[in-house]
Amino acid sequence: MYAVKEAFYTLQGEGARSGRAAVFCRFTGCNLWSGREKDRERSICRFCDTDFVGTDGQNGGRFRTAQALGEHIDRLWPSRAAGVVPYVVFTGGEPLLQLDTALIEEMHARGFEIAVETNGTLAPPAGIDWLCVSPKGASQLAVSGGDEIKLVYPQLEAPPERFEALGFTHFFLQAMDLAPRGGQGDTLKETLEYCMRHPRWRLSLQMHKIVGID
Repeated sequence: MYAVKEAFYTLQGEGARSGRAAVFCRFTGCNLWSGREKDRERSICRFCDTDFVGTDGQNGGRFRTAQALGEHIDRLWPSRAAGVVPYVVFTGGEPLLQLDTALIEEMHARGFEIAVETNGTLAPPAGIDWLCVSPKGASQLAVSGGDEIKLVYPQLEAPPERFEALGFTHFFLQAMDLAPRGGQGDTLKETLEYCMRHPRWRLSLQMHKIVGID
């Protein structure tokens, strides 16, 4: 059984593949925060700006088999164009609580390239084509390498230097969105300045928020 908060066709808004057309499949649930405001300040991750509770989002629902969810995702991809590989991004919450070998094999059988955006605290199953890790707070990583690391900045318990020796191809900093906590501050300026001082890190902007898409 897979519990999906929402699934939709859009453009990837962050990181190395920003601008690429993709079906986003957001799984319900996370191991670092319940998703409920009453629990935020007691959680490991306290700045999340995403609703991943329940299955009531756009094209959300519960799917008994990998085939059923694969069919659901496949229907969201537009007509196949020659030379274009369909692309699905599994996210959350924490997608590795649910993503398994059966679903990976199902999406590959349908011709999809598979990306995952994870907090890195759980070991990923084999077969993922693009692995993006976004560390949260003091949580311990179970993943030491991948395609990109996308660190929300600043985090007192997760300074960038803690991750610089890891085996990722791309290193991104992304300014923390303070809106969920009602805070103020120019985190974008701080992030930009850090990237200028430490050129190993590249600036990731939330393009989908800037241009006004999901």
